[in-house]
Amino acid sequence: MLEAIIFDMDGVLVDSEYTYFQSKSAILAEAGHPVEESYHFQFMGTTSEYMWAQMKQAFDLPLSVPEYVAEMTARRRAMIERDGVRVIPHVQSFVKRLHESGLKLAVASSSSLAEIKENLLEIGLADYFSEVVSTEEVKHSKPAPDVYLAAAERIGVDPKNCLGIEDTKNGTGAVRNAGMVCVGFANPAFPKQDLAFADVVVTSFVDLDQPKLNEIYQKVREIDA
Repeated sequence: MLEAIIFDMDGVLVDSEYTYFQSKSAILAEAGHPVEESYHFQFMGTTSEYMWAQMKQAFDLPLSVPEYVAEMTARRRAMIERDGVRVIPHVQSFVKRLHESGLKLAVASSSSLAEIKENLLEIGLADYFSEVVSTEEVKHSKPAPDVYLAAAERIGVDPKNCLGIEDTKNGTGAVRNAGMVCVGFANPAFPKQDLAFADVVVTSFVDLDQPKLNEIYQKVREIDA
């Protein structure tokens, strides 16, 4: 039976992807390597260290990966201080409905643990999640299942009884690899992502609740059986 919902953060709870896109694009352009926004799509759902390691190799960048991560983080923080934390529409009421239904809730994100906690406090959802897990706490980042398996273990729920909500190819792959049912979130305001690993794709949280998620979960498990 469905016992828990595990959320990604970036792109599912908060609209933060633009801060990654803009900061990385600016840094690369200043280094003489302008890129289109679509270039960054491949890194959505991965860690900052991974994406900068890949870009350093691709563009033969002179600084170290930690230096680029620090610069990106500083630029992102300036954007967030300017704009505030942007919450995904309807997700706050969605999370509260799920919490009231008795489902256990957790967050499994590629962002740092400090940023996850800061964002949840900022959007008023910190008290609704039993556990938050960052990929900095596990061995392998998404699409490996580590962060989702760690979240399930911490809340004491068998992964097969969990449903994960993700918005990227790497994220949905992580949920699938963890043996969980996956709901892909295709935000109409975001660049289109490959959500082929998701069992179901939704475009809004406005009408989602525990009965509808349980129905999705049961249908997927019946097919798996």
